Amino acid sequence: MAAVTEPGVVGVLIVDDDPLVRAGLVMMLGGAPDIRVVGEAGDGSKVAAMVARHSPDVVLMDIRMPVVDGLAATEALRKRPGAPEVIVLTTFDADQHVLRALRAGAAGFLLKDTPPWEIVDAVRQVAKGLPVLSPAVTRRLMARVAESGQDDRKSAACQRLGKLNARERGVALEVGRGLSNAEIAAALHISVPTVKTHVSSVLTKLDLNNRVQIALLVHDAGLVD
Repeated sequence: MAAVTEPGVVGVLIVDDDPLVRAGLVMMLGGAPDIRVVGEAGDGSKVAAMVARHSPDVVLMDIRMPVVDGLAATEALRKRPGAPEVIVLTTFDADQHVLRALRAGAAGFLLKDTPPWEIVDAVRQVAKGLPVLSPAVTRRLMARVAESGQDDRKSAACQRLGKLNARERGVALEVGRGLSNAEIAAALHISVPTVKTHVSSVLTKLDLNNRVQIALLVHDAGLVD
């Protein structure tokens, strides 16, 4: 029988091949009254079936797994209509993998030694549609984008951004700078609801999943230092 979460409770699926890591995450998240672990999987090959069965709001996804890794599983999952948000579990030595996961639509990532309260808060934030990327991590990832120096990618990114009108483009640029909706509203002298409308329009026009992908596209286009 599929797990059912109560209204206002965030359902989480944990995907990691290490039983001890899974047990630790279950214990950690189990202490939050507004979060419920609805299922566990030991490999990315089981994600699709587990998501279909349990309908989680958020998937905590390990990168390194033996049969289907977390990157492939994230790419496949985020292509599905109504897919849950994904937080990738990783280490700093996997920057290039994290970047691939973010391009695939992951909402962010956490280090496995992240303090428990931060993991709980990250699950809550991602469930609300907010990305989980610290400024330091964002700079590191964007530096990797810049280092890759690909003219083709820059050209393609500029072409995609050309689909936006002037106001949408302005909002996209501020998202690329890492500003919140309130900060964008202040910078562009518009209301927060208007910012939210423009962000939604940008996501729809460019066929993107979240703000992280907007930021990556803006950086690919070379529009933000």
